Amino acid sequence: MNILVFEYATSMGVKDPALTAEGQAMLNSITMDLKQFNTSFLISKNSVPIKSNHCNPIIIEDDLTEWIDNNISFYDFCLPIAPEEDFILYKLTRLIEKNGVEVIGSSSDAVYTCSDKYLTYQALKSEVPIIPTVKVFWDDIDKYAKKILTKHVVKPADGVSCSAVQVVDSPESFKKAAERVKDVTKLPYFLLQDWVEGDSVSVSLLTNGEKTIPLSLNKQNNSQENGIITYNGGAIPFNHPNGDKAKNIAKKAIESLDGVKGYVGVDMIIKDEVHLVEVNSRITTPYVALRQMLNFNLGEALVASIKGYLPSEVKLEGEIQFHKKDSLQLKVIN
Repeated sequence: MNILVFEYATSMGVKDPALTAEGQAMLNSITMDLKQFNTSFLISKNSVPIKSNHCNPIIIEDDLTEWIDNNISFYDFCLPIAPEEDFILYKLTRLIEKNGVEVIGSSSDAVYTCSDKYLTYQALKSEVPIIPTVKVFWDDIDKYAKKILTKHVVKPADGVSCSAVQVVDSPESFKKAAERVKDVTKLPYFLLQDWVEGDSVSVSLLTNGEKTIPLSLNKQNNSQENGIITYNGGAIPFNHPNGDKAKNIAKKAIESLDGVKGYVGVDMIIKDEVHLVEVNSRITTPYVALRQMLNFNLGEALVASIKGYLPSEVKLEGEIQFHKKDSLQLKVIN
């Protein structure tokens, strides 16, 4: 089995540690898990070197899209790790499919739906609890600003990792937040959501496209300053009275979306009730810790899920916290 893995930031030679910390950690983890296959991975000549982990590093100088278009047909499978913003993951997944190579992950159609949170909500609103959400076009900012008298959340429809996610409570803060969103999205609209109290969590899952199994409930450590929300890391596992309910809702959400496959993450708000925030149709940061805690090789299970197979039993051992700074740092609690 000939597999190509690439992570967007490290393949593009991005220098900003705030953007590369999670990507480097995910790439390093997945190559460790796939070393028993004939696995190659891409790395830009301008990126910090990544341990080969018995895989074959391919140093690229070309544009990533151009390299994939010219070379992907030499591989049987490809595992892309990329952000949803500006539909980057969708475009790369579609390119891989166009060249006849099987994706270790979701179909491009599924990635498209998950890349725009409003499309995700429309697809799932009759299936699982969704936070009340309005799509706001730029010309309608003044109309909606008048209505902002209590806490709401403003975010880009295609954002990742809390990018430009802000809490607003007045017409003025709403307008400022909208301007920040406009700097990070090319879409003609953004999202306005009701504020929902609770813990920010995610559920990690494996799916073969038909059946889905939850792996863990994960705590997200987010901070807020002047209304701006920042993602700082998290912890696995997270124990909560409604933890099983959250896992079941995440499972139902994934099984309600056609074409979602492999390892996926579902972000949620959990308190007395559980609300879905978004679906990440790709490897997410908790993978880095989760792979050390499961009773099976998570990378092998990911590849097997694409072929229709799922683990018969899921067991977690220990507790790991992870903190994002210039790098992703893991702390084993027990």
